[in-house]
Amino acid sequence: MKGLKDFNIPFVGLKEDSHQFQYQIDKKFFEAFQYDEFHNANITVDLLLVKKATLFELNFNCNGAVNIPCDLTSELYDQSIEGTMPLIVKFGPEFDNENEEILILPYDEYQINVAQYIYELIILSVPTKRVHPDVVKGIMESDALKRLKELEIQKEKTVEEETTDPRWDKLKDLLTGKNT
Repeated sequence: MKGLKDFNIPFVGLKEDSHQFQYQIDKKFFEAFQYDEFHNANITVDLLLVKKATLFELNFNCNGAVNIPCDLTSELYDQSIEGTMPLIVKFGPEFDNENEEILILPYDEYQINVAQYIYELIILSVPTKRVHPDVVKGIMESDALKRLKELEIQKEKTVEEETTDPRWDKLKDLLTGKNT
């Protein structure tokens, strides 16, 4: 993908050991994936790559915030996110990413692009129900909430519920034994 070359990790020249990588993710990263639900993003992704003789392990950790609209009021707010994702990379005759925890790269591959995995980690770290913190606290002031309160159905007792037919009252007295 265009603009995601910074996420290529050439693993051929790396020693068998642990290697740290850090990425700063912003709105431009999501534009490369044509994802426009975030109005802004400030996320730090730490990647620990442990290279071994026949495979390597990737451990992704993300922390930060994304600016998204509330599902109830459509007001923008900063949602803090954090998430982790482990990935094992093995080598085989052909590319295979069917298993979400194991990635198989061809033997002749010399680098891996981790942008897709970072993208998935961040998207899955955002809660499915997005509610502005002020709505939860009950202090949210917005036009949408004011309008909803105006349209809220007020429970009113009807005249029928308050008054009963006196003939039925006499029958109820017979059943309960209050007959005098």
